[in-house]
Amino acid sequence: MNLVGQDVDRLDPVLVVGGGLSGVATALGVAARGRRAVVLEAADLLGGAAAYSAGQVWCGANHVMRREGRQDDLGLVERYVRGIAHDRPDLLDEPTMRRWLTAAPEALEHWETLGAVQWEVIQGLADYHDEADGALSCGRYVTSAPFEGSRLGPWRERLRVSPYFPVGSTYAELFERGRRRSHVGDGAVADHAGVPAFGSPESRRDGVLSSDLLTFGTGLFASFLARAVEMQGLEVRTGARVRELLVEAGRVVGVEIDGAAGRERLRGPVVLATSGYDWDPKLVRELLDLGEDDFGSVAPRSLAGDGIALARQVGGDVVAFPSTSVPALPGWPAADGDGFSYGPEYALPHSIIVDATGRRFCDDSYWVDIVAKVLAPGDRHLPFYLVWDERHHQQYGLGRTAPGEDYPSFVESAGTLEDLASRLGIPAEGLSATVRRFNEHADDGVDPDFGRGSVEFVKRFAGDPAHEPNPLLGSVASAPFHGTRLRLVGTGIGTSGVRADPDGRVLDQAGHVLPGLYAVGSCVAHTTFGTGYNSGFALGRGLTLAYLVSHELAPGPLDRAES
Repeated sequence: MNLVGQDVDRLDPVLVVGGGLSGVATALGVAARGRRAVVLEAADLLGGAAAYSAGQVWCGANHVMRREGRQDDLGLVERYVRGIAHDRPDLLDEPTMRRWLTAAPEALEHWETLGAVQWEVIQGLADYHDEADGALSCGRYVTSAPFEGSRLGPWRERLRVSPYFPVGSTYAELFERGRRRSHVGDGAVADHAGVPAFGSPESRRDGVLSSDLLTFGTGLFASFLARAVEMQGLEVRTGARVRELLVEAGRVVGVEIDGAAGRERLRGPVVLATSGYDWDPKLVRELLDLGEDDFGSVAPRSLAGDGIALARQVGGDVVAFPSTSVPALPGWPAADGDGFSYGPEYALPHSIIVDATGRRFCDDSYWVDIVAKVLAPGDRHLPFYLVWDERHHQQYGLGRTAPGEDYPSFVESAGTLEDLASRLGIPAEGLSATVRRFNEHADDGVDPDFGRGSVEFVKRFAGDPAHEPNPLLGSVASAPFHGTRLRLVGTGIGTSGVRADPDGRVLDQAGHVLPGLYAVGSCVAHTTFGTGYNSGFALGRGLTLAYLVSHELAPGPLDRAES
């Protein structure tokens, strides 16, 4: 491939800091237009937070829904985004939002044309905020078609595999059986890196995978990675952490890395693609005002805010969002004591969330409301607790604890609610009164106090489809009772982050472009959509910024014969 009007051999490679989805996509886009690219990943495995995710990419008016005959338009999409960001309109950057909305459909079609992915609509999945103006019941969520992992060859060994989703199963299977039963019902096997992976019933024989089918975020990332590593002029390095940005005459001209051969300097424009800051306690305290007792993460430990730190080194601005807008979920310590776990168990029937007074305070099946109420300014509900009964134990389990198995030590159990309250350190009278009130209506499938079970996305994605009349509601009435203190756990999407212009160029505190420095993915502040969040916004925006940045850094046309 050749760049129009440029000698490709004289161009420095584009240096992409981070080997997650947006980083690999950026490098792929650059290489597809004939310019060299180098991906620098600090960890030994590739995929970042995207590989651990559900693989949901949100994009309004996309070509995938059009080929299914579904209707959407950008005016409707914009009304939806504005409608869910109404509480802090000052944090919604108008030019950046409009650039994202118009470029996102182009980006998704570009990646499919390039052979990086085969998109599929996630059937039956409604927009998060189905009550908002402009919401649709289906079509804006897309994901990768199932991907055969063997196509990665030796790179399969360096792929992160999600322990949080039933990799190998499809969305249709997940919706039929429920997310939790899809995850634990067939048991787990180890993937090539020793990380639990899950296979669909069709891909199993005697409990062993007969193929290496990859789905959800793992499959989405694997599809992009497979296309990237076959592209000429694209190099991927693992175990290469960028320590410093190199600056000459006010321009970022390269990086200094710690790699297998020690310190090394590389020259070229730099793209920050390091995702969030979950594993940097100082940034968590600064940006969320949360300590280690109240915050954890299910993202890879390599997500330690490197993008923010590197941007700050050269005067890059960082936008701080309210902690109530950060995508986080209720979680608990991992069973082996290393890190944290999360899942739909907090939203499933026969469970509730209470605060230190033993009272409910939110729609405790919907993380958006949980985070908003737990971290409400001046009225924080910390610490907070998950309480559930024996039916929940027998039907769903918790994290890596399968249904009916003994819980790890961080779970308290007791024969009565009063004894459980004592073990958790919360008032027995408050918890008992709360459960009595909840049980008045739960088995009828309604929650008149906080609206649990009313959000269609949550019912579809997290609920138990076999439980009637509401997949998210059931009384807490069968002894013994169980409980544990919860943490808010991040997923690598920090909301706060590096300030960038509509095309992904990093800005300083005066709003000026820092030449030679770009940012994509979740290290970029969410000024694109403000405080309103919808599952799939982060991946959708990351792939859009990757498309825009790669086109700017390598503006030549694609050579269709080779791509």
